[in-house]
Amino acid sequence: MENYAELLDTLTQQEQELQFTAFSSDTALTLGLKLIELAKAGDKRITINITVNGKVLFHHAMQGASADQADWIRRKNNVVARFGRCSFYVGIDHKHRGVVFEDIKYLDPRDHAANGGAFPITLKGTGIIGTVTVSGLRQAEDHALVVEALRAVLA
Repeated sequence: MENYAELLDTLTQQEQELQFTAFSSDTALTLGLKLIELAKAGDKRITINITVNGKVLFHHAMQGASADQADWIRRKNNVVARFGRCSFYVGIDHKHRGVVFEDIKYLDPRDHAANGGAFPITLKGTGIIGTVTVSGLRQAEDHALVVEALRAVLA
């Protein structure tokens, strides 16, 4: 059995650590290309989306990515927008509390997916302005790929 409390602490630390002082279309391009580079190095087939203030700044479906990944991205992004946390945190938090996310009556599972892969783009001193999202792998892998790319771009 997973140690949910420890994982939640790690996810919170990542959210606090991986914040920007500025974010532009060029930043989105750099981040998107880093995700592609990492995915190719690991022979992964993913779809990537970077959205800021409702505007898509980067979107790429790699060769071999499935068509439904765009919908997973939309649903994961809705979770970040609703809860203000990465989608992996929200899903793990619900499991930790013994709540089945898909059973929450006021959140339609056709529009919300608390699966890893959507991470808030946060400006220090401002707050969340968007999301960087990966779909196509297991949820922990989607999340880890985003974190790795963010660390590389913020370094």
